[in-house]
Order: sequence, then C-alpha cells, then structure tokens
Amino acid sequence: MPSSEVELDWLSNPSFSAEDALLLHQRTAEVADLIPEKLPLIRTSSRSELSEESDTDESLKQTSKKRKKKKKKHHHNKKAKKKTKGDSSSSESEVDTKHIKDKGSGKSSEKETAANLGKKASNVTSSHSIWLDDIQAPSADSFRIDKKPDPANWAYKSLYRGDIARYKRKGEYCLGIDAKKQCITWESSASKRKQAQSRPERYFTKNNVKMLNTDGILVCNKSSPSDPPAFIPVSQVETDDSFDTTEVNPLGIYDPSTTVWLQGKGKSADNESVNTQQTIQERGINMNSILMTKVEEYNKKVRENPRDINAWMEFISFQDELMRGPSPYASKGEQELRRKSLKLILEKKLAILERAIESNPSNVDLKLARLKLCTEFWEPSAVIKEWQKLIFLHPNNPEMWKKYLLFCQSQFTTFSVSKINSLYGKCLTTLAAVQDGSMVSHPLLPGTEEAMLAIFIQQCHFLRQAGHSEKAVSLFQALIDFTFFKPDSVKDLPTRGQVEFFEPFWDSGEPRIGEKGARGWKAWMHQQEKGGWVVQPDDEDEEEIDEDQEIKDKTLPKWHIWLDVEYSREARHWLPWRPDKTKKETEEDCEDPERQVLFDDLGPSLIRLSNPKLQHQLLYSFLQFLGVPCTSKLFPTRLYIAMDENSIFDSVLYDDKPLTSVDFPLSGFNSIGHMDTMSRGRHQIGHCKEGEEFIQNVFHVVSQIFTGEEKSNLAICWLQYEISKVIQCLQAKKKKKLKAQGRKSKKLAKNFLKAPDNRNNLSLWKLYAFLEWLLGNTDDSRKVFDTALCTAGTGGLKSAQLCSLSLLYAQLEVELLESTEGAVMSRAVHILTKLTENGPYVPYSGQVLPVNVLKARKIYEHALQDYLSKTEVSDQDQVNGADQLVNLVGCYALFQYLTVGIDAAVLIYTQASEKLEVSGSQKCENTGENFGILNFSTALEAVTLLHTNLLRFHMKISVYPLNPLREALTEALKRYPGNQSLWRSYIHIQRKSHSASKARRFFDSVTRSTNSIEPWLFAIQAEQMRKKLIEKVQRADVGEIHCTIPETGLTNRIIALFEHAVQSENGTHCPLLWRMYLNFMASLGKKEKSKGLFYKALQNCPWAKVLYMDAIEYFPEDLQETLDLMTEKELRVRVPMEELDLLLEI
Repeated sequence: MPSSEVELDWLSNPSFSAEDALLLHQRTAEVADLIPEKLPLIRTSSRSELSEESDTDESLKQTSKKRKKKKKKHHHNKKAKKKTKGDSSSSESEVDTKHIKDKGSGKSSEKETAANLGKKASNVTSSHSIWLDDIQAPSADSFRIDKKPDPANWAYKSLYRGDIARYKRKGEYCLGIDAKKQCITWESSASKRKQAQSRPERYFTKNNVKMLNTDGILVCNKSSPSDPPAFIPVSQVETDDSFDTTEVNPLGIYDPSTTVWLQGKGKSADNESVNTQQTIQERGINMNSILMTKVEEYNKKVRENPRDINAWMEFISFQDELMRGPSPYASKGEQELRRKSLKLILEKKLAILERAIESNPSNVDLKLARLKLCTEFWEPSAVIKEWQKLIFLHPNNPEMWKKYLLFCQSQFTTFSVSKINSLYGKCLTTLAAVQDGSMVSHPLLPGTEEAMLAIFIQQCHFLRQAGHSEKAVSLFQALIDFTFFKPDSVKDLPTRGQVEFFEPFWDSGEPRIGEKGARGWKAWMHQQEKGGWVVQPDDEDEEEIDEDQEIKDKTLPKWHIWLDVEYSREARHWLPWRPDKTKKETEEDCEDPERQVLFDDLGPSLIRLSNPKLQHQLLYSFLQFLGVPCTSKLFPTRLYIAMDENSIFDSVLYDDKPLTSVDFPLSGFNSIGHMDTMSRGRHQIGHCKEGEEFIQNVFHVVSQIFTGEEKSNLAICWLQYEISKVIQCLQAKKKKKLKAQGRKSKKLAKNFLKAPDNRNNLSLWKLYAFLEWLLGNTDDSRKVFDTALCTAGTGGLKSAQLCSLSLLYAQLEVELLESTEGAVMSRAVHILTKLTENGPYVPYSGQVLPVNVLKARKIYEHALQDYLSKTEVSDQDQVNGADQLVNLVGCYALFQYLTVGIDAAVLIYTQASEKLEVSGSQKCENTGENFGILNFSTALEAVTLLHTNLLRFHMKISVYPLNPLREALTEALKRYPGNQSLWRSYIHIQRKSHSASKARRFFDSVTRSTNSIEPWLFAIQAEQMRKKLIEKVQRADVGEIHCTIPETGLTNRIIALFEHAVQSENGTHCPLLWRMYLNFMASLGKKEKSKGLFYKALQNCPWAKVLYMDAIEYFPEDLQETLDLMTEKELRVRVPMEELDLLLEI
C-alpha cells in the first residue's frame, strides 16, 4: 500500500526530529566505548553482513514480527510503546520499526539505505544485546541508569509487573524477624491452589469413570480348583533380600516399599512404573485376545452356516460389547468420540446385516432389524421408502404390516389422520386379497385372520384417540353387519365383491346396528327383492341440549370454557349423524360435516371373519369399546398404543372389601365418549341418554343371533355393565344417582331372570344377589342367594356355577366379620359345608354342627386331589376343569381359614399352585397344546389372586406379618408381569412398608426381564404415592416434625423412571405414560421443561388427542397454537375458536 509506505517513511515523517537522532547516536557511542575491543559482541552485525541487503532485511522482518507477537501477548495499547530491557527510550524502538517497514521505498538510493540500515542495526543490537555473562571483566560501569521517567507510574498505583523481578519463596518464614512478637501473613494463593488441586476426586469425574469401566482383575488363579475356597487367600510377596529386612521388619507386617523406606533406601520408580505398565498392557492384551477370539468364532459360525439367523443376530448384538464407548458422564470431546463410536457401531451392524440378508434374502426378521437400525441415522423419508419396498416384497406378512403401521403412525413430520386411516384400509384390503387367494404371488400365512381382526381393532382405537369417534363406531357397525347379517347369496364371493354389495345397503339410510329399528343387511336384501318397506315415523322427541346452554359460566378463562364445551360435545356426539327422513332432513342440514361418515372411509377396512370364535371376539371388542366390561381379556393383549387412561390405578372397593373387590379387565383404555384431561378425570357415569339407548339396542339386536350359552353370556355382560355403573356411583358418593341407577339395574336383572332360558342360570342369580348387596340391601341379597342355592339342585362340588355362587356368598359374609373368633359357627361356614352335601340347601339357622365340618373337610380334600390328578381330554373339558378347579380351591381355602386358620388356607393355595405349575410345564413339554397351557396359566393366575386377597383380608382384621403376602405377590408378578390386579395389591402393601429398597430392587428386576409396560407404570405410581406421603407429613401443621422417612431425591428418581420407561420398546408409543410424565413435570412447576416434554411426546404419539388437551390445560397461553397444530394433523376439533367466540358473545 503506497499510503502506508509514505506514513512509515521516517525520513519524510514530519514527527521525526534530528535532535533525538543525534542523542540516540551519542548514547550508542558511549555504550560501545564501555566494551573492550577484543570482546566479540554477540548478535552484532558485521560490515560484510550489512552489505547483503536482502539477508539483513529478512532478519529485520523477523525481529519486527517477534516484537509484534510480544505486543499481542502482553495486550498493550496500539499507541503505547513497549519498554524492553536495555532500551534507552521508547522512541528508539519506534524509529527502528518505522525504518524496517520502509524497506524498498523509491525515494532514497541503495547506498543510503544500506548505510542507514547498518547504522540502525548496530544501534539496535548494541542497545539490546549486552549481557553480564558475556563480559569477562565486569566493571563498576557495567550498569546503566535510565533517567527517563515513566509517566505510567503516575497513572497506576504500582509498577508494571513485567518490570519487577520474580523470585520463589522457600518456606513461610522471613529472616530477621522476632517470631514471638512479629509475624508475616503472605498473600500468595499458591498454597490454596495446591490444596484445591489435591482435593480427592468424586466418583463421576472422568478418571474415576474410566477406572470403573475397566475390567476387574481376577482374584483367584485359573489354575485353582473348581470348588471355590471358604475365603480368598492373600497372596504373599516373597522378597529376595529377606535376611536383610529382619531388623526393620521383624514381624513381617510391612509391605516391600515400607521396608525399603525403613532401610533408608529409595524405591526404584522406574522398575515399578515398568511393572505396572506391563500388567496394564498384559490385561489389555488378554481382553483384546478374548474379544478377537469371539469375533473369529462368530465369523466362523456365519461362514460355515450362513442360514443360521440366530448366529447372525448374536453377532450383531456382540458389536456393542466389542466397541464400548466412553461413559455419558465424560467431557464434551469424549461425547463426540462416543457419538462417532455409536455411528461406527451402527454402520458395522448394518454391514453385517446386509451380508446376512444376502445369504438369507427371504428372511423377514433380518430385514426388520436392518430397518430398525436405519431409523437411527436415516431421514424419515428414506426409511419410509425402505418400508414400502419391504411391504411390496412381503404383502402377506401381517406382523410386518403392524410394525409398518406403527412406524408411520408415530412419524410426527409426515403424520395426518387421513393418511394413516387410508394406510390401515390398504393393509386390510391387501391381507383380504391374500386371504381370498386373489393374490396368487404370495401364500396365506397361518394366523392371518386373527392378525387382521387385531389390526382392525387397532384402527378403531386409533380413530377414537384422534377424536374421530363417529368413524370408529361406524367401522364396528359396518363389520358387525357385514359379519353376522350377511345374505347367503353373497357368501361365496371374494371380500371385495361382498363389499360392493354391502355399499348400497350402507348408503340406503336403513337403520344400522345400535339404531332403533335395525334389522340388518340380510333382511334388507330380502325385502329389496320383494320391493322394499316403508319406514314408520318415530314419535319420540329427542332431547337436545341447546348450544347456548353449553357454556354454564362465562367468567371462566377461555381455555377452561373450551375444554368444557369440547368434553360435552365429545360425550354427546360420538354417534355418527344421519339425516332423519321422517323430519325431511338432508345431508346439508348437518351443522358439523365431520359427524357424517362416508362409505369410502370404511369400505377398504371391511374383512371376512369365518372363525366363530373370532366373530364373538369382534362383538365383545365392540362392547368393550362402548364401555361394557366383559368376562375375559380380549386381544390384542398388549395394545399399549391405545392405553391412554390412568384408570389402571383405580382400586374399586379395594381397601374396604379385599375379598370381593371388582376387577374389570382391559382397564387403562378410555371408552368412547370419555375424553378429558389427566387432572380433571372422568365426571360422567355411563353415557348420555342417546348413548345408553344405543348400547341397549346393540344388546337387543345381537342377542337375537345367539342361542344357549352365548346368549346367556351376553346377558351377563349387560348386567355387569349395570353393576359397574352402580360401583361408579358408590365411588363418587352420588346417593341420588345411585338410587336411580339401582332401580334400573334391578329391573333389568329381574327381567332377565323371568325369561325361561335364564331361570336356572346361576351366574345371573349371582350377579343379581351381588347387585342387591352393593345397594346395601343385605337381607334381600341373602334371600336371593338362598333361593338360588335351593333351586340349584344337588350338583355339589361338581358344578362350577354352584361353587362360584357359594364362594361369592361366603366371601361377602366373611367380609362382615370383625375377627376370626367364633367364625366356625358363622353363616359362611354353613354355606361352604352345605356345598359338600349332595342334599338340598337349607338356609342358615344360627349354628353349624362340628361333625358336618369334619365331613366337609374330608370331602374337600378328596375332591381337590381328584381334580389335581385327573387329565382332561377335550378342549371344553379343559376350560370347565380350569374354572371348576379355581372355585374349588377358593371354597376349600376359605373353609380352612374359618375353621382352622390362615396357615391351613395358605397351605392349600401353595399345594394347588405347585400342582398347576407342574401340570402346565408337563403339558408344554409333552403335547405342546397352547390352548391347554393357556387354561392352566389362567387358572394359576386366578388361584394366586384368591391367595393374595385372602392374605390382605386377614391382615386387615388381625395382626399378621407382611412378608408372606409380599413373597406370594413377588412370585406371582414374576410369572404374570402384566396382571394389573396383582400390581395394585403390591403397591397397596408397599405403602405400609417403611423402606422402599426391596420394592425398588424388585421393580428393577421385573422391568429388565419383561417387555410389559405395567411394571414401569406401577413403579412410577408407587414412587409418586411415596412422594405424596412425605409431602403430607412435612406439610402437617402439628408443630415441629422430625421426618422419619429417610427419603431424598424422589423427584429425580421419578423422572429417571419416566425416562427409562419412555425409552423402552412398548413405552415409547404409550400415550398414558407420556400423559403421566407431562402431568408430573407440570405439577413440579417446570413450565419450560414441560413444554419441551409435550413436543417430545408428540414426536412419538402424534395421534393422541388427550395429549393436546392436557397441553391446553398446562399451557393455556398456547391455546390457539395447539388448536392450529391439531387442525394441521387433522385431529378432531369439535369447537373451533371462531365458534367459541360467537358462543361467548351471545
């Protein structure tokens, strides 16, 4: 740059003064005179060097660069000049640098430049480079006094630290002071720094975590015998110079290093470090050699037998062990290494999988494992394409379809309700084509029909959770009509052909299943052939809630009003809207078009069910969908993606009545029409008037199809539904509602028993008597029980229904007892004694003969031995035998409890459980009949429930240790980790336990050994109950409290449990788990974290409308944003914000 050259030219610079230059020259000359002539100056340039212009310039450039670096290092101001040792003035260096930078300017000749450079170079070197060490005979004038003042000393309080000589202090003492009178306090922080550095490191520091991750050293030698010794021998170190150490170590108690120190010798540090290094290296070599051997073994396995899928899978899982990354507690750099190593492991696994797929191109498990790996580091769009390729290759595999549907359903970026619904339709259409045989390229796999029904039920739950309850109900209505009311003329057609015939019936406006006057598809087809029928107008006026009355309190916040109106409409409008032709309505009259369901939405999902058991399964699934409790658990048993309600923790009459506590299967699922936030819970008992009529119509229509046992089972379901509403009224303590509900339920039960088919049905008699007992009519209930037992005949212990009736009657009577004293003469013993007699039942007269008690005990004992020893032949015998065995064991154990004691009852339960366990395992080994094993398993589960309930009751009325009950529950839960009743009992007894360590260890072991989500849910619930208890104790206003529960950090423990649970395979897509987590974080008041958690939950469960409703309650300021998100994802919003504003204005 020419401008900079002009500025830096010291000759033309106006600030250059000739006087300063002369003064500088004189000082240089004086210094030169002080040096002896013979002494060669170091770093002084000779004349010959000065003549070489380029070399000098380069050296000057380097010196200027060094000075610049020094200036940067000390952070000097640009205007301030650096004052170095030996500088006469600051202007000297300024002149030097200016001249050096001006090299090459065209104003002066080469000679002048060379002369000037030589002169300046000599000045620079002479002023800088004289050292005392270089002077052979130092004189008194060797030191120079710099008289020029430093103006910085006026500006600052002290000298510049660079000008002060440094020295190290040895010790804390100062020479020349009187220690008694004087002392010095040193301000140096070196000692403090040393103390801070020598502080012991915590367990989570990088070095300690590395040490923890290293493999341990073997204590025993490999050459030692196989039997472990009673103690670990301490290895004694033999030293070569033992004869020298007797003086300093006479007892031999010092280690070698201490002995050497006592001898006054120094330890050989080199040898020690070498030895330790060798041992570490040897250990590393040993580990590496073991791993390399394993790698070779796996490679050999898959090379010799490439068709062995298990070997490939083991090899893939072994990669995690092979490449262990550093701990997550490591520093940032190590976190990056960990990420890289994880990616490396994934890529390695992927390469192995691709090799495996090359050898096994038709294996589905390997392809699914590959897709699961790809999900980790591929874009969602790329993974979806891979899924589509896989589905195209295997369209007949229902398990693959289930995983594909779950993957698409849980992708937030690409999710929308219409897309996923059409995908379900495509899946069922494809599988139906495979089932019909129209897809010739792929054969029908076993279990396809059951899988199709499971996928259909999953689709209905998906629509219910997304808020589209009308579509879900219509799907069930259509498939029930399509299955049970199919005309004979279309039965031989393929599924798509049958659907084409079904469409005109669906669009005809004919009443469907559950609607008044429904006759079914078959009757409509016959009537159409004859010319159709005239629809009679309905005289009843429907009660409709005026929309103006939907908002009861306009002073509430806007978000609160929205939730109230949304819940109200959800409860009333879950049935699909259809135009009423008697009122001359058309489709345009519907205010909410979403309430109408078109055939295109459900046509692709219609499937053909030929198995009668699956047909019944469909019907009971629909009833459960409507909120009707059924007698047995229905599949899909692990439909965790549909679990969205925290009713699994509700203990219905649990504490008051342990023996007869009601357990409704499939809890944890919201029934249709009940969708509210977590904290508000369910406020409505049953359904609205229109919904109750719909359920009654379903029962009426379906009961006409069945006869015999299936018809009575439907009646039992209906009566159980009525009893469940009574229990809800009891729980809510709504006396007025309970009275009205009781009248309805009793009327229904009496109507059932009046029917000729049901007069001798002991199951209905039992439910009616139980209903009376729940309503508080104990005497009426006893009359019903006695009447039923008198009319039952003389079946005795051989009748399963009679045993079940007597067991419930006896249990209800036992629950009235306050203690076991005098229980031998109680009504319960009379009932159980009369059951063993083959004669007619005689009502209780106030006493029981001891002879009858002894006879009854013998009969019970022989009957139990007979049942445990005999083997059933047919499937039906197995079912009846399992039920009968459970009832028999229950009666016998209760009889022994009342007449002998709790230990005798427990002994019977133990014997029965052991025998059932052995029978189940033998069945599995010998025949492999899954049906029989299932019955033994359910029987064992039921016996365990009876056992634990009896122990709980005994602990309630008398003093008894907790350990037997805990052991019984832990053994049962290890076997049945998905049983919610057992888990409820377990967390109930853990409330009484002071220490939670046993329970925590047990929860941890169960969660590691099973994929069920129930252990996680109940572990979290147990910790939350414990937290509430501690907070209650600490909040109690009773003066000073010393908290006796040694618990801290419960909040962090609960959060850790949630984090582990949502990372598990089934927990990731469980809406209930995310709702509980969000509710807990919101209860802590952590709003920002809760909001982040909400979006994280949406990434995994974008279809769950309840999550969005929870978010509106926790983050009311984001109401509009949440509603926009719901609309974008096509979730059902029944109250748009514009409509709410209009309703508020009215």
